[in-house]
Amino acid sequence: MSSDSSTSAGINFTLSADQKKVQLGARDFAENVLAPVVREADREPDPLKAFQLTKPAYVEAYKRGIAFCMLPKEYGGGGLTNIELILAAEEICAVDPGFACTVLVNGLALMPVWYWGTEQQKKRVMQAATSDPSGEWIAGYAASEPPGTPGGTANFDTPLPHPVGIGVTARFDGDSYVLNGRKYWPCNVAGWDGRGANINLVVVRTDPNKGGTEGLSAILVERGTPGVTYNLIDTFGHRLTPNSEIIFENARVPASNLVEGTLGNGDLLINRNFAWSGPVAGIAAVGVARAAYESALDWAKTYTAGSPHPMIYFQNVGYVLGDVAARIEACRYFCWKAAHYIDQHDYHGELIGALNKTYCTETLLDSVYKCMQVVGVNSADRKHMFEKFLREAAILPIYDGGNFGMQRRRVHGVLASPNFNPRALMDDEYVEFTKEMETIDTVQRPEGPAGRPQERLTHA
Repeated sequence: MSSDSSTSAGINFTLSADQKKVQLGARDFAENVLAPVVREADREPDPLKAFQLTKPAYVEAYKRGIAFCMLPKEYGGGGLTNIELILAAEEICAVDPGFACTVLVNGLALMPVWYWGTEQQKKRVMQAATSDPSGEWIAGYAASEPPGTPGGTANFDTPLPHPVGIGVTARFDGDSYVLNGRKYWPCNVAGWDGRGANINLVVVRTDPNKGGTEGLSAILVERGTPGVTYNLIDTFGHRLTPNSEIIFENARVPASNLVEGTLGNGDLLINRNFAWSGPVAGIAAVGVARAAYESALDWAKTYTAGSPHPMIYFQNVGYVLGDVAARIEACRYFCWKAAHYIDQHDYHGELIGALNKTYCTETLLDSVYKCMQVVGVNSADRKHMFEKFLREAAILPIYDGGNFGMQRRRVHGVLASPNFNPRALMDDEYVEFTKEMETIDTVQRPEGPAGRPQERLTHA
């Protein structure tokens, strides 16, 4: 085995001049525009008012090309690669991951239009998003639904018909679809005033007689559509992005608003969306852990805890912070790998996106807590930022396609496939995600308290 080192490209972790420009631009925005509003907004008890306090920062982000940086240039977007998006996202998430989530959801709402929409839909929606002189244009993505029996969203691709799985129905009627049902948890959907974003991409059940791999689609619901109302949700973390309930009551939407390529493929849309956002959530965890680590390191170098010298000189403090530093570095480069993979494979990365999201968010949640252990009880004092770091980190494993439900089940489906190559990611090979990989674990017959099988939920 031999190698000509003079011609080998190698693996390069050095940022290019363009990548460094993106990183530093995002850092300047995060530290000088976003940071001054974070503490007041985070402590505002009213979730809508908290979101509204970020509006000037959002408008500035819009003007700087951050708000729609992920959209292609041909439709007015920033045209960033996923690697560049990850570099920018870490800087913003280190200051506030909730605000970064607002920007992320713009992509979750509009990139499916880029993937599957008609040319008319792409021009109409994306160009409107990127050409607003007020800089306030915002989009929402609505997949999640309220808990119930049946209810919730994790088993969205179950082969059983309605009411199991996605519950919002869209009945075709003439030249329209009529929507009924509720969504719960989607971000941005209520807009700046609680009465609707400029546009929302909503995953609906267009065929209630079919399961989740055949009966789901995505439709665009515009602000001001009659029969649509919103209720803001009061969350303990990510308070700078608005989570909402949406209620559809015979809401009539033009049939032309159905995103053409998603008809019967809403399941694939959900999986592809969360594949793309996987490394964004992963890098959010990196950003939050980085902020906690830097704060804890500064604390350890400043305070003595009653000893004659700063805490950093105690072995246990140095060991714990060293372990945290290693985890941050490892997760950062895993996010870079995942983003690079998605760039190379036509914005597909269903396996690596889920692996990245689950590993990084859970690894770094523990790391944030370890930083708090270093600081001790003073980390519970809200005049410091540690309680916010912990609240933000705790959100990451359970949002954006929860790690237990959506993310790990997608990994399970891929690994169980007879054709899966366990070395594919190592060799940078494309791992196709198909409908045959869905539905795994979605239908069960668990035993009841007396050892008797419970009845399976069926269509009434």
